[in-house]
Amino acid sequence: MSLILGIETATSICSVALVRDGKLLAIRESVGARDHSGALTTYIAEVFTEAGLTYPQMDAIAVSMGPGSYTGLRIGVSSAKGLCYALDKPFIAIDTLQSLAWQALQKCIQLEKDLENILFVPMLDARRMEVYTAIFDEDLQVIEPVNAHIITENSFEAHAGKKIIYFGDGASKCISTFESNNNYTFFDNINLSAFAICVLAESEFKNTNFADVAYCEPFYLKDFIAGKPRVKGLY
Repeated sequence: MSLILGIETATSICSVALVRDGKLLAIRESVGARDHSGALTTYIAEVFTEAGLTYPQMDAIAVSMGPGSYTGLRIGVSSAKGLCYALDKPFIAIDTLQSLAWQALQKCIQLEKDLENILFVPMLDARRMEVYTAIFDEDLQVIEPVNAHIITENSFEAHAGKKIIYFGDGASKCISTFESNNNYTFFDNINLSAFAICVLAESEFKNTNFADVAYCEPFYLKDFIAGKPRVKGLY
């Protein structure tokens, strides 16, 4: 038996879920807003209230570790670490793109798609035609590691002959680039969710594969660059 709190704040989505042995007990999500710092603690309190449980009853806390927004990841990871310290609970780090791939895999299963020869390519929007991506097989094993990739019609040609399924908030801008290739399929409405974080965290919990609360850091992929403050008369 495992009761896991999941936190997803890697992008504009703020999501918190409470899951017991794969069963969703409660979830709170907001899409499009970036006020993660204001919403996160409220969502955590609400999922425990809805489930009729208390914080000490959970077995572990899982959090999306990136790639993603610098600010969003810092908020999610620091909140999870604070709870782990206060409650002496294990800290589980989950790859953000793998959690997206898990959701696409579930959609394939629901649609009864043949999983042989399929590759999952989650995409998080960076800028212009750049995405944060990775490639996973049907077992969610990494075929190509996380990277910042500028999409062209030749992207992923090393996997010619494979059926590429691409999805995520950076995928829709790539449709026109891939539309002439029958081996490429776009999945809409595959969004980051704390539920996927919790499900992937279950096997980590069973294998006691815990991250170090003190030293584990989010995976930003790119260095954070602070902009100049826009204060009139300062420059």
